[in-house]
Amino acid sequence: MFRALTAFNATLSRWCMYVAVTGLVGIVTVVALQVFGRYVLNDTPTWAESTALVLILYVTMLGAAVGVRDAGHIGLESLLILVPDALRLKLEVVIHLLVGTFGLVMAWNGALLAESVMAYKIPTLGLPEGINQIPLVIAGTLIALFSLEHIVALLRGEEVIPSWH
Repeated sequence: MFRALTAFNATLSRWCMYVAVTGLVGIVTVVALQVFGRYVLNDTPTWAESTALVLILYVTMLGAAVGVRDAGHIGLESLLILVPDALRLKLEVVIHLLVGTFGLVMAWNGALLAESVMAYKIPTLGLPEGINQIPLVIAGTLIALFSLEHIVALLRGEEVIPSWH
């Protein structure tokens, strides 16, 4: 079961990075079009800034979730190496429980926020304002799932192999 969870999470994490990198290319393209429009055509596209902001939200949140799985987030390893091994394991489990809880709270509140603003439109795009909160739901859910994988790996005495290896 753990192998299936690891394989699923690794694939999910990899696809999140593909989407995030594609979003990053989109941001660069949209900002380049905005600069070209402003300084060359003297006519800035009205949709460019809003599009770049939406893309930034998705890229950031997906990247943060992948950072949790691949242990790229800020950690307290310098403090953990000072405690005995038995306590270290317990502290690492607690840390991942806290990170997973944060992910669940973020997903829940992001969903509430998305639902509350879904009726409003982003003026320059005509899209629902709730699309700006959907990355919170996605990333929060992924953070909780990836934290669960780390907890199971710790209890089994294994390490989570990063998606890119």
